[in-house]
Amino acid sequence: MITKEYLNPEEAMSIEKHATCLRDELLIRILRRTGCRISECLGIEVQHINFENETITIEHQKSKVKITCPECSGKLGKNSKFCQKCGVQVSKAIVSAQETKRMRKVPIDQGTLKLIREYIDRGGTYSINNKYFLFNITRQWARKIVCECAKDAGLSKLINPETGKIHHVSPHKFRDSFAIHAVKQDDSGDGIRLLQELLGHQRYDTTMKYRKVAGDEAKKFYDKTFKDTE
Repeated sequence: MITKEYLNPEEAMSIEKHATCLRDELLIRILRRTGCRISECLGIEVQHINFENETITIEHQKSKVKITCPECSGKLGKNSKFCQKCGVQVSKAIVSAQETKRMRKVPIDQGTLKLIREYIDRGGTYSINNKYFLFNITRQWARKIVCECAKDAGLSKLINPETGKIHHVSPHKFRDSFAIHAVKQDDSGDGIRLLQELLGHQRYDTTMKYRKVAGDEAKKFYDKTFKDTE
């Protein structure tokens, strides 16, 4: 059994080559060349693709649960027993979900755009509520596609470097691969900020974790420290 911490670009490409149909090939291609989340990939509409400017507009929807006091509407924590604003004991908090939507444009290569055009011309899109989407599959189905293609490519297992747990190759691993490869090319402050924008991270430190994964700063520091000692 082959276990790795993350996919390199060549391995990600190998998984794409083991796709058995145009839809699966395009799904993996977009994941590995944009670094988008699987939910974002499945939400891509035809109108989001700008063939002239070579960009794809990625839409990210996120639900945030808000817990408030029934007396003063003050914000509460998950395990709050008393409201910090009015001091009353909370027996039944008010829970509501807030959905936010963020949009970002990411560049895309001509090879991927050509594949998208071929897919559209073959009638691969589907429509719902007057919107035309590239894919008509669930996240579970997409995960199965990636797992099977990875298995056929001989890359069915990856190990989490932090927990040591072994997992199947999932759609999110292409996002990790994209980010780690980008950091290896440019780990400067500007490079990390550009990667943050491409990945759609709100927090800079979320993107910085890929620098930690990609780099070997600890080993270099150790070797430098003990360079002239036995």
